[in-house]
Amino acid sequence: MEKTRIALITGANKGIGLEIARQLAGAGIGVILGARDMDRAEAAVADLASRDLGAQTVHLDLDDPTSIVAAAKEIEVLHGRLDILVNNAGIFDFADAPPGRADIEAVRRVMNTNFIGTLAVTQAMLPLLRAAPAGRIVNLSSSLGSLTLNGDPTSPYYAAQFIGYNASKAALNMLTVELAEELRGTGIKVNSVSPGFVKTDLTGQGTMTPEEGARLPVQYALSGETSGGFVEPGGVTPW
Repeated sequence: MEKTRIALITGANKGIGLEIARQLAGAGIGVILGARDMDRAEAAVADLASRDLGAQTVHLDLDDPTSIVAAAKEIEVLHGRLDILVNNAGIFDFADAPPGRADIEAVRRVMNTNFIGTLAVTQAMLPLLRAAPAGRIVNLSSSLGSLTLNGDPTSPYYAAQFIGYNASKAALNMLTVELAEELRGTGIKVNSVSPGFVKTDLTGQGTMTPEEGARLPVQYALSGETSGGFVEPGGVTPW
């Protein structure tokens, strides 16, 4: 009998992360909710249980390297491998702004969490992904991380100038590109997926529900066969 695939979703206690967990659990995946606030994580597990969906939790703070190492060890002990990593956790800081006036500490916080923290999680989980027959890494990116769209005055994203957040997603895209090359020839596929303009606590506004925004990341987590891509609901996103 085929083993149940195991997925870790970072920042999974609410918003798109929780919805990704719900959809993956509904597809028969064993989901692990990575969260820095364990009270919220347990509330998320209870929410999933109310829908007859099981889930586990693991303490995971992208700004705390010790928690990342501990989370990888815990998953190794419990499962011996990881089939799916969804790098969903991220922050936005309202002190972020165009380069000339962005608060430097805000930019540093955003970069440390969205890029450095995600890289650290990915490094820690790679040995577990290599132990799976067909690993999948989904990096939750954004069209705001596209250099092409940021430089196009006709783009709807052109006016959204947040040097910290946009640069963090551009850096995340570089992680996708370089990691896809590093993992070429293995069974692991990695892609940047922009869920769309989803209304969450992070954005405060949007044109899509978390349920709608989770669909594409879930698709690539379950069955994406390409690697090194940058996609959004409407198709391929330009770098």
